[in-house]
Amino acid sequence: MNRSAEDYIRTIYLLKERLGCVRSVDIAKEMSFSKASVSIAMSNLRKKNIIRVKKNGEIELTPEGIKEARIICEKHSTLSDFLKIVANVDEKTAKEDARWIGHYLSASTYEGIKRFIIAMKTKEEVNHDFQGI
Repeated sequence: MNRSAEDYIRTIYLLKERLGCVRSVDIAKEMSFSKASVSIAMSNLRKKNIIRVKKNGEIELTPEGIKEARIICEKHSTLSDFLKIVANVDEKTAKEDARWIGHYLSASTYEGIKRFIIAMKTKEEVNHDFQGI
């Protein structure tokens, strides 16, 4: 999944939670994009079976889209926590940076960060995987 698609999926998911109903205009406003850009992106996500558009214009994530959105949101949350703990940055900075960093990490690096955060949150001793930090 490319960065742009991930951003749209995440935005739809969060708007659905916040507003209950999502339309293209909501996405355009939230992301500060033109309605035309959103329309093209929605067409692409529809072709990938990530969203469906109801007759009334409401945009819904498909089960596959919801799964993707949850993965994306978990990744951003984990990376944000990591940045707050390790880099000691504020919440806003951590969230903004996590969105960008998440797009460029390999799966193995992300999994290592995830294990580290789980260990820190559960107050277990950090295992030998993290001794070189």
